[in-house]
Amino acid sequence: MNTLTSVSQVETSETELLAFLTGHASVNDFPFALWRLPGSQIRHLLISNDYKKLPKGNTIEDLNPGFIFAPFDTERDAIFLPADLLFSFEDGKLRAPNDSVSAASRNWLEREYKKSPNKTFKIASGDSTSRPVAKDHDFIQLIRRSLAELEKNTFEKIVPSRTKVVDLPSDFDLLNVFAKLTDQYPSALVSLVNIPSIGCWVGATPEILVTVEDQSIFKTVALAGTQPLREGMSLRNVAWTQKEIEEQALVERYVISCFKKIRLREYEEHGPKTVVAGNLIHLKSDFTVDMKATNFPQLGSTMLRLLHPTSAVCGMPLHPSLEFLNAQEGYDRSFYSGYLGPVNIGSDIHIFVNLRCMQICDNTAILYAGAGVTVDSIPEEEFEETEIKFNTLLNVIF
Repeated sequence: MNTLTSVSQVETSETELLAFLTGHASVNDFPFALWRLPGSQIRHLLISNDYKKLPKGNTIEDLNPGFIFAPFDTERDAIFLPADLLFSFEDGKLRAPNDSVSAASRNWLEREYKKSPNKTFKIASGDSTSRPVAKDHDFIQLIRRSLAELEKNTFEKIVPSRTKVVDLPSDFDLLNVFAKLTDQYPSALVSLVNIPSIGCWVGATPEILVTVEDQSIFKTVALAGTQPLREGMSLRNVAWTQKEIEEQALVERYVISCFKKIRLREYEEHGPKTVVAGNLIHLKSDFTVDMKATNFPQLGSTMLRLLHPTSAVCGMPLHPSLEFLNAQEGYDRSFYSGYLGPVNIGSDIHIFVNLRCMQICDNTAILYAGAGVTVDSIPEEEFEETEIKFNTLLNVIF
């Protein structure tokens, strides 16, 4: 039977069960992650009794099923949520369990839901050091300083970012926002992560960092270049500027340089091609490695350490870019442009760069966006790119 039956023998909807489960987690200060993978109709909810901090150099292939949530700063610990409870939903109903964790979770739910079906979702409070917001003029000045360094050949590309704080409407509902994001952005990882003392984050990111399928196929992408998606636009006829083509090529070269560091030559590369990501289009190249053929069972962990932070969110070369951003951006990125995703659930790993995201703080939301700046960039156009990226979330808030 694919649906939960309450004490009254009435089928309970996904909306009701998600409200109960997220409410149960939040009032008990249990971390949880709710997500939907690109191209899928299945929503997953994971609840942990507590989160863990992962030590540096941890091997993700050896982790128990769970969800990883890591900050931009590689000196800070990644957060791991073990799958103490795990639920999956499809077509508005709870799916039948297909593993021992899901089966035990189903049994727990049938007992607990009868006791108290009504729970109130409490947003987790966390670090709010990201709250300071630069004025629009300040971000344009930051781009101009970036261009000055590019002209000195300090780096080839830099990705400055900014925040925008908005007041949330009185009827704001995070589960409703999650549902809207899944409808509007089918090609993104849509996520809602709520961790006591860490914070509450929601987003819809298009950028794969590391995927491992069935412990045998590794995948990553090079995604860069941004244009707004216009009504009636044909992807075959999209014209990309030299600046955008070069920006994407830099990310491609960064991925390949990571392969070279581990002397891996047996990879497939396809692209670049134009892809849709919500209200935007990008240039994307796909990379695939057969881990069994190359005898590299821990390639996911190795590439995760090498790739993060990618040139798509930081710049090239890495260290001069990081030094510049730490000195010039004027705020803490926190989990923006870090990474997140389910690990070892169904024998797969799906880790994405945390883009198109916002942190929920009391009655406000902090939105994050960046722009890839190269020597051909025009400051006002890069500023407008961040505004377009903000709209990914503004469109579902208001």
